[in-house]
Amino acid sequence: MAHLAPVWSKLTPLTVVRGEGAFIFDTEGTSYLDATSGIAVTSTGHSHPKVAKAIAEQAQQFIHAQVNIYTHYRLQELADRLEAITPEGIDTFFFSNSGAEATEAAVKLARQYTKRTNIIVFQGSFHGRTAQAMAMTTSRTGYRAGYQPLPAGIFVSLFPGFPRVGGGDGVGFNEAIDYLDYLLAAQTAPSETAAMVIEPVLGEGGYIPAPVEFLQAIRERCTRHGILLVADEVQTGFGRTGKMFAVEHSGVNPDILVMAKGIASGFPFSAIGSSHDIMKEWTVGSHGGTYGANPIGVAAAIATIDVINDEGLVDNAAKRGAQLTAGLRKVAETHKEVGAIRALGLMVGVEIVDPITGAPDATRTAAILGELFARHHIIAMSAGTFGNIIRWMPPLIVTEDQISMILDGFLASVEATARR
Repeated sequence: MAHLAPVWSKLTPLTVVRGEGAFIFDTEGTSYLDATSGIAVTSTGHSHPKVAKAIAEQAQQFIHAQVNIYTHYRLQELADRLEAITPEGIDTFFFSNSGAEATEAAVKLARQYTKRTNIIVFQGSFHGRTAQAMAMTTSRTGYRAGYQPLPAGIFVSLFPGFPRVGGGDGVGFNEAIDYLDYLLAAQTAPSETAAMVIEPVLGEGGYIPAPVEFLQAIRERCTRHGILLVADEVQTGFGRTGKMFAVEHSGVNPDILVMAKGIASGFPFSAIGSSHDIMKEWTVGSHGGTYGANPIGVAAAIATIDVINDEGLVDNAAKRGAQLTAGLRKVAETHKEVGAIRALGLMVGVEIVDPITGAPDATRTAAILGELFARHHIIAMSAGTFGNIIRWMPPLIVTEDQISMILDGFLASVEATARR
């Protein structure tokens, strides 16, 4: 299209005019099942009536109530809702517009509270595209290439299960935790480490859940050394994994929680949460933003939380995720190119490999995704360092029949792209 920056990568050639539930519609009126949810954003489905109504009503009252100048009356309501659903100890919130902004805020808060400089992230991570967040992103070179030098003070530890170039089993728990201890001894001393930032499930890194014992081991080390544990739940939060937040699967309570994507059903909005004891050490005026705590975003977030709770979407995510995972494993039984299947709720990754060598096969992955789109009108995306993970992230309102459609389309696409 003319006058639009070509920097955006494009998954499909579609020009869309509307969305409804799990489907989007193009200019020709053709419907497509959206198994991407706009990259795990439209968790309540496209244009959920209750969310759309909340946005419309709020737009007639206030579009921009700048938070430094006056406090919009629904800010407290959203803070109360979040306090009720977030992990224990998270009771005070700061609002911004995107996941990257929330990541930046979390790092600034951690540094101010601890009076330390360094940050530990984990291999395969994706934390955003701003300079600080890029420095923390390790899932693909393409996210960082050409932008060096990036901010310093970032140290990378191993994530259990992150893939090896030639395929096969990834790094194990013991190796990952041993390396973390080595990092603290050799590169960033605990006394200069402000935070460890981790995605409970790697997103762009390949939809790999962190083992429960790994998150617990990180929590123990953070507590022992006075390091803050930051859970990046930008993609995993708000019911995506079959719990309201993915850390709930491990019983681990983070010191800072990063939220975005599913928080407001597609309206640009994000948040970080922490304890009041930590937040009160954040110097007044040292962080902010013109559009943070936007009243339309606040209204959309409140409505989204209501829909998730009222319609039982966390439970539906767990059930539909189990259905999807079971169906994918059945396909894998008879198709060797379907490798490891990793799932937590409706965050499901399918590894596509060479059936003989077991090596990652990005070409076959692209072919399967193309077949899904062209013949079955199902939109899905790849992930992973080697581009060979098909990630399934349909909206949390997805039905049993729609999951069956996805499974039928996937099986047919695997068979249609088989090498003869």
